[in-house]
Amino acid sequence: MSTMMQNGENTDIRNNWSLEEIKAIYNKPVLELIVEAANVHKQYQATGEVQVCTLLSVKTGGCPEDCSYCPQAARFHTDVEVHKLLSQEQVISAAQRAKDGGSTRFCMGAAWREVRDNRDFDKVLDMVKGVNEMGLEVCCTLGMVNEYQAEKLKEAGLYAYNHNLDTSEENYSNIITTRTYDDRLDTIENVRKAGISVCSGGIIGLGETDEDRIGMLHTLSTLVQHPESVPVNALVPVKGTPLENQPLVTVWEMVRMIATARILMPKTMVRLSAGRERMSVTDQALCFLAGANSIFTGEKLLTTPNPDFDADKAMFDLLGLTPRKSFKEEAQHVCS
Repeated sequence: MSTMMQNGENTDIRNNWSLEEIKAIYNKPVLELIVEAANVHKQYQATGEVQVCTLLSVKTGGCPEDCSYCPQAARFHTDVEVHKLLSQEQVISAAQRAKDGGSTRFCMGAAWREVRDNRDFDKVLDMVKGVNEMGLEVCCTLGMVNEYQAEKLKEAGLYAYNHNLDTSEENYSNIITTRTYDDRLDTIENVRKAGISVCSGGIIGLGETDEDRIGMLHTLSTLVQHPESVPVNALVPVKGTPLENQPLVTVWEMVRMIATARILMPKTMVRLSAGRERMSVTDQALCFLAGANSIFTGEKLLTTPNPDFDADKAMFDLLGLTPRKSFKEEAQHVCS
């Protein structure tokens, strides 16, 4: 099923996709799927424009959760060293390096199960204020937040909050048992209520089925409001985690997820996230063609390798890509 009218005009953004409709899109011959997604992308997005984001782990390791893919879980024996919360100076310095490298969004991640109302949270709020004052879109991923905490983050200048669904509701308990799928959805709702941009996607390569991938896309695309950003991650298997022996996903699996997400959620930023480090420029070009228009750059994605700024600059030059400006959406509303 196509999201386009025959006369080429934009259709309304839909939030009532059925599983059958999504399955039909997802299972199209891959070249047809790419063409359709590219057409949707061209109608709703600025082609050739990519949002460049940097992710910094501000508190690493020691997490009480049991997410099967995560090397930061305290119960798994991995090479990740536990580090306490970084200082304000360290964070601002990293944000400046990211800005100098071309990033327009700076995301801070803390290996917490949930935010607690303590001095560490107060320090994070100060970090948010500091990064926001630099003219960067500031994002956090801190685990679960309640309505009050989301409001505090908004007041501090938080632009976006990342809280991934990871997989389908049906597969969720196979990957994580220390919180529920509804816990994830509640945090997304609290963030939305506070007026913060929602960043929520998932991971493929966890041992899930195609039905699980379709189910996750169904949940995201039928939220009352689509997430402003949907990261599509490929599992980076880490020794010491339960999923250390999972086979790597192919570029075609990534393309299929990205293209389907683009068709279902035309105005959303679809982010090519974890797993990009092992993708060739050609592989990444296919993902951009299929509708990806956001990447993480910098040496690491929390604890796993990621292409550095120089490699990405060379790729941007080769493919004719330009970084999306900070707060572009707000600027458009002001001008219109």
